[in-house]
Amino acid sequence: MPATCLNIASLLEHQARLTPDRLAVVLRPYTFSYAQLDAMASRVAAGLRALGHGPGDHIALACPNTPHFPIAYYGILKLGGVVVPLNVLLKPREIAFHLRDSDARALFVFEGTAELPLAKTALAALTEHGAPECRHLIVMTIEREAPSPVERALTLGQLMHGQPPTFPAHPAAPDDTAVMLYTSGTTGQSKGAELTHFNMTMNAMASRDMLMPTLDASTAAHNVTLITLPLFHSTAQSAQMNAGIAGGWTIVLLPRFEVGAVLRAFEGERVNCWVGVPTMYWALLQHARKEGLDVSTVAASLRCCVSGGAPMPLAVLEDFEKSFNVRVLEGYGLSETSPVACFNQVFKPSKPGTVGLPISGCEVAIVDDQDHPIATGERGEVVIRGHNVMKGYYKQPEATADALRGGWFHTGDIGVLDADGYLTIVDRKKDMLIRGGTNVYPREIEEVLMTHPAVSLAGVIGVPDERLGEEVKAFVVLKPGASISADALIAWSKEQLAAYKYPRTIEFRESLPMGATGKVLKRALKM
Repeated sequence: MPATCLNIASLLEHQARLTPDRLAVVLRPYTFSYAQLDAMASRVAAGLRALGHGPGDHIALACPNTPHFPIAYYGILKLGGVVVPLNVLLKPREIAFHLRDSDARALFVFEGTAELPLAKTALAALTEHGAPECRHLIVMTIEREAPSPVERALTLGQLMHGQPPTFPAHPAAPDDTAVMLYTSGTTGQSKGAELTHFNMTMNAMASRDMLMPTLDASTAAHNVTLITLPLFHSTAQSAQMNAGIAGGWTIVLLPRFEVGAVLRAFEGERVNCWVGVPTMYWALLQHARKEGLDVSTVAASLRCCVSGGAPMPLAVLEDFEKSFNVRVLEGYGLSETSPVACFNQVFKPSKPGTVGLPISGCEVAIVDDQDHPIATGERGEVVIRGHNVMKGYYKQPEATADALRGGWFHTGDIGVLDADGYLTIVDRKKDMLIRGGTNVYPREIEEVLMTHPAVSLAGVIGVPDERLGEEVKAFVVLKPGASISADALIAWSKEQLAAYKYPRTIEFRESLPMGATGKVLKRALKM
C-alpha cells in the first residue's frame, strides 16, 4: 500500500495552519497555541533525527498530564516513530521490562517530583535492570534550560535547541504502527497492542464527531475539554487529546485528579466536555455535598460528560446529572480497540446501564465459547471488528491469532445486546479486576508475591470497594516454617509493584481451593 499522509501528527499540523493562534494546551500558568505546539513538536522530531532516530523507531514516553506529553508525543509521530506510552507509576523493574519488550530505542521521561521521582526511576530501570536497545534518556524538565537532574541524560531543551520549527509529518501508510499500548490478559503477561495511524486517526475523528453535537461547531474557539484521565492510557490520549486536536479545541490538563482542582477548572476554564471514570463522578458528588456547593453554577459551561473504564452505578449517574445539570454518556472500549467501540450517542436517548451503540464503522457481536453467534438478549463474549481494532500484539503471533480469530477481536468481556443494538457489559471472562477505572491483572501480582522467600502460593481477586469499585486482595499460603505479617508483606509488595497494583489486604490460608487442572478457583475465594 502506498504511503499517505495519514500520520496522526497531521491533525496537529492542519489545525496549526487553520487556527495558529488558538489555544491548544493549557496547564496554568503555561499556555500553548496550535502554532507553538506544532513548532515544539517539530523541534522534538528534528532533535530525534539528529540523534540518529528515524521512521519506525520505538520511543517510550513516561509523562503525567503536562504539556510535555503532547509535545513529545506529536514529535515522535512527526518523525514517523512509534510512541510507547508508559504508566508513570511503574517501578524500575516494570519500566525495564516494557523497554526491552517493545525494543524502545529512546525514553522520554518527565523530571518528576519528590512523590513521583520519574527521572531517577527511569535511570534505575536502565542501570539496574537493563534495556540495551534504549540508547537515549531524555528528561523533560519543568524549566527547559535547566540542567539534567540525572546522569547520562539529555534534557528536552537540549534536544530541541537549535532545531527548526517546521518538520512535516512523515507520510505514514495506514497500517504503519503509530502507538503501542501495553495491556495484559489472563496470563498476566504484558502485551504491546499495536495501533496503526488508521486506527488512531479514525477513532479520534469518530470521538470528535460524536461529541460535536453537544458543542458549538460555529465557535470552536470556545470548545474546551478537560483531561484528568492519564494521557498514557488510551481514552485520554485518543478520545480526548487526539479528538480535541482534530476538532481544534482547547485541551486543559490536570496532572492528577483532585476534586477541588477539577471544579476550579470547570469554572475558570469554562470547560464544555469532561471524561472520567465512575469513581471520579462519585468523588465530585461527595465533595459537593460535604462543602454544600451549588455545582450547577460552578459547572455552568459543561455541555457533556463521558464515563467509561467501569460500569457506572445508576444512582451515581442520575445524581450527577441532576446535581451538575449535564448529561452523562457512557461508552465502552479497550486498548486494543483504540479505544472507543460503543457509545451512547448524543442525538439518541441513552439507556442507563448500557454502554450504548457501536460507533460508526465498528461492529459488535456476542458469541459463545465456540465463537457461534448468540441470540439477542443472551449473555456471551463481546467480539468487535472494524477500523478501530489493533493490527496485533507486538512479537506475539500466537496471542494475536487467538485474540483476532475469525476476523473478530475477542474482548474477554461478557455482554448482552438488546433488540435495539445497545450493549450491556455484565461480567468479565478474564480474571482482570478494575480498581478505580484502572485495569489490574491478578496473575502478575501473584507471580510477584510468589518471589517472596516466605510465600508458597498466592491467589489475587478484586473485592467490592465503595470508592474504587474494586480493591486488590491477596490470599497467601506461606512456606512451611516461614513467618511474615500481612503488613510486612503488603509493604514489600508496595516496593515491587505500581501503587495501583499492590494488595491492600492479605489473608493467610493453610491452602487455596484448586480445580481439577490445578488452578486456583477464584470464584471460591470470592465466596
